[in-house]
Amino acid sequence: MLRLQCKAKNGTHLMQGLTSVSSVQELKDKVEELTGISCALQKIMVGFPPSSLDLRNGEILLKDSPIKSGDTLIVEEESEALKTKASVSKFGAKSSKDTFPQLTRHVVPADNSCLFTSIHYVAEGGICEPTCSPEMRNLIAQIVASDPNSYTEAVLGKSNWDYCNWIQQSDTWGGAIEISILSKFYQCEICVVDTQTVRVDRFGEDIGYTKRVLLIYDGIHYDPLERQFEDPETPPQTIFSTADAVVLAQALELADEARRKRQFTDLNRFTLRCIICQRGLVGQVEAREHAKETGHTNFGEV
Repeated sequence: MLRLQCKAKNGTHLMQGLTSVSSVQELKDKVEELTGISCALQKIMVGFPPSSLDLRNGEILLKDSPIKSGDTLIVEEESEALKTKASVSKFGAKSSKDTFPQLTRHVVPADNSCLFTSIHYVAEGGICEPTCSPEMRNLIAQIVASDPNSYTEAVLGKSNWDYCNWIQQSDTWGGAIEISILSKFYQCEICVVDTQTVRVDRFGEDIGYTKRVLLIYDGIHYDPLERQFEDPETPPQTIFSTADAVVLAQALELADEARRKRQFTDLNRFTLRCIICQRGLVGQVEAREHAKETGHTNFGEV
């Protein structure tokens, strides 16, 4: 009998009834039973750091696979975009570059408000409004202040009142909390493609929104993504259907290209300087500790 666990969005589960002579398909069936993720969409990873397993051949026995007794399997639902990309490669069909208008990055200023500028740009259909950031910050503060039961200190990392003051400062950066709030406000899924890890973080994916917008993130800076058309009279497209798998595939291609060119900042190794006291810092952990100790939150990359 194998001692295995699987970890997914709905928790960690003990996998009972599998032995070394169980098949990969039996494993996948057990994963589907415990997590609700269908066999066709399972992405199963193991080890540290986790690496994805190739379990397409369901007849292989577990004793002949990399899975060993005592392992914890990390299970995710593979995006339709990755499946689309895989099928294109497998059957030699034309790439999305050949059959669809290309997705491109629209560069916005690196002024500590790039997240707010980027979300405003895509959610408003490609309208560039340089002065939108204060309005976006104020909107987030109003939403958070109006719901102190949901936006507690445990969620925000500071008191509701302190957060509302903090987020309205022009030199503070936005992140996951702010993206989640704006996803609900605009009633759309916000997908953030990370150029270091080449993954997509989807905010609002479980709500059932029909609209999707996309950003690309390099570790410290966000830019909006848009689909350009050959006809110069046709405005760029920034709002997509959540059923559009191709646009996610194109976003992943952009992120992968940026990764190969090392167009990202490693948050654990990049160097910063506190603008207030000029102290040198390395990585986001030191920056976060410095902010806790001093209250200084204005940093510049060296």
